[in-house]
Amino acid sequence: MSYLTPREFTNVMIDVGEAKINMSPRDMILRGAMAGAILGIAVALAVTAAVQTGLPIVGAVIFPVGFCTLNLLGLDLVTGVFGLAPLPLIAGRKGITLNGMLKSWGYAFLGNLIGSVAVAFLLAIAWTQAFTDVPPAAGLAIAKAADARTLGYEAHGAAGMLTVFVKGILCNWMVVTGVIGAMLSKSVGGKVIAMWMPILIFFGLGFEHAVVNMYLFPLGMMMGGELTVWDWLVWNEIPVTLGNIVGGLVFTAGALYVTHGPGNSRAVVESVKAEHNDTATTSP
Repeated sequence: MSYLTPREFTNVMIDVGEAKINMSPRDMILRGAMAGAILGIAVALAVTAAVQTGLPIVGAVIFPVGFCTLNLLGLDLVTGVFGLAPLPLIAGRKGITLNGMLKSWGYAFLGNLIGSVAVAFLLAIAWTQAFTDVPPAAGLAIAKAADARTLGYEAHGAAGMLTVFVKGILCNWMVVTGVIGAMLSKSVGGKVIAMWMPILIFFGLGFEHAVVNMYLFPLGMMMGGELTVWDWLVWNEIPVTLGNIVGGLVFTAGALYVTHGPGNSRAVVESVKAEHNDTATTSP
């Protein structure tokens, strides 16, 4: 059948996490760079659509095209690796170490940063006639958003820091749900639908995604934003990354592993029942 049961996709989650840890640094960085670039282009498209229509929800509906594309191409966002790479370590897979897990996080993060900043620079050239013209409306909107999502949090002090951290948790709760959603189906259409829904939610509600922000803030500065690199790192990137780790690992991948993982006897029973029901409804 085209749908994987919870027990099946939980095993896939562990296998994928192990594959991320065992991937070569070259491949992890390259796949991360390509993923960051594609996601950045999708952000530009979403912001352009929101500006043109005056309806931010239109941008949210469009944005998941980038996530779906990079996932179908087998590329890596560190936000997904945050959730999946710890699972084989938790499951006790042979040869998997904490050091290997942390390296996979680091390589994916570096790759995402390279791709995101590179495409931000290229898009800035395309939008400003190589920095000889004023930015378009979408560029100005990105600059405004970059200021609001750094200096705006700073203005609220500790409350702002807590807010951006919580938005990071909520974001990767949805993003890793999208990553796992791609594992639920064996068809392209099924994968896309399962990915689209949670990614639309996080973007539409304005949650904070570490990789999106690797693109948004450098481009915002190039489009005339008032923030600095320090503002970006302290008042967004660092707390968002920490929130993304908590949201992806604790609220999504870890929680699913606990309730559906190999050691959960109830999960096995429910999985067998689901397989039996599916067979019963499809048999002639």
